[in-house]
Amino acid sequence: MKAATTTVPPAQTPAGVRPDGIELVRVSVPQRTAGSELRAIRIVWRRELIRFRSDPIRIVTWLVQPFLFLFVLGEGLSHIASAGTHGVPLKSFIYPGVLCMAVMFTAMFSAASFVWDREFGFLREMMVAPVSRSSIILGKCLGGATVAALQGLIVLAIAGAAHVPYHPLMLLGAFGIQLLLAFTITAMGMAIAVRIKQMQSFMGLTQLIMLPMFFLSGALFPASGLPAWLNVLTRLDPMSYAVDPMRKLVFANLKHVNPIAKSILVPGLNWWSYHIPSGIEVGVVAAIGVVMMSIAVIGFNRAE
Repeated sequence: MKAATTTVPPAQTPAGVRPDGIELVRVSVPQRTAGSELRAIRIVWRRELIRFRSDPIRIVTWLVQPFLFLFVLGEGLSHIASAGTHGVPLKSFIYPGVLCMAVMFTAMFSAASFVWDREFGFLREMMVAPVSRSSIILGKCLGGATVAALQGLIVLAIAGAAHVPYHPLMLLGAFGIQLLLAFTITAMGMAIAVRIKQMQSFMGLTQLIMLPMFFLSGALFPASGLPAWLNVLTRLDPMSYAVDPMRKLVFANLKHVNPIAKSILVPGLNWWSYHIPSGIEVGVVAAIGVVMMSIAVIGFNRAE
């Protein structure tokens, strides 16, 4: 006769609890949707505005350079340059370039926050969010462009001090060019920032890029009668395609400027024998911004 055997059932483990007693927590990652991507862009954009609003000292310091060029350089060299400007005040001539300068430096240094976030670990928190890298880059570019354009509004508001009339269409067009240039320069800064991990390196490299861009843009001199080598560099400078339509816009509203002076001071840009219309110049600035943002997204995906 066989002995009776009893089968003992295995211990039942409650759902969500490992055999060793450690409780498991189910984590669900939401799917990416167009709404979530737009929300991420808005959050990154808003963060840039909050940082700008909470640092009033930065607003003041970034206005020093445009004001120095407009009031110190414009007034100090006005008597020497009076023959070359054909009766047009020097401040009025350099004012379009100062408008572009006001957003250029602010936009480029707005991209520095990306390096700062990486250095102090906040970028890692954004990267674990269920959003694409392109949304983070686009939010940064839009945030930097908005901050720089708001800064440029201050310089735009003092047009009267440069003997430029407050014409509504001129003010609206100038602000539009400022906003577009700010986006392009921020995207350019982001294309650099995604490959740099230290703030000191970023600041040194951007200073090396920005100063030649400004001086070669024609902001301080007419883009005609230049030596061949300088003429080539001016046409290769992205900022030239923002300064020239800005100057055309300002001079279209200046009073008592004779046609000869206008043709000398606002000659426009040429590609060989082709005179570039303002619309194409603005389109070039926009295209460069899109290309730079694409380079930033590609570099961000490879670097992180």
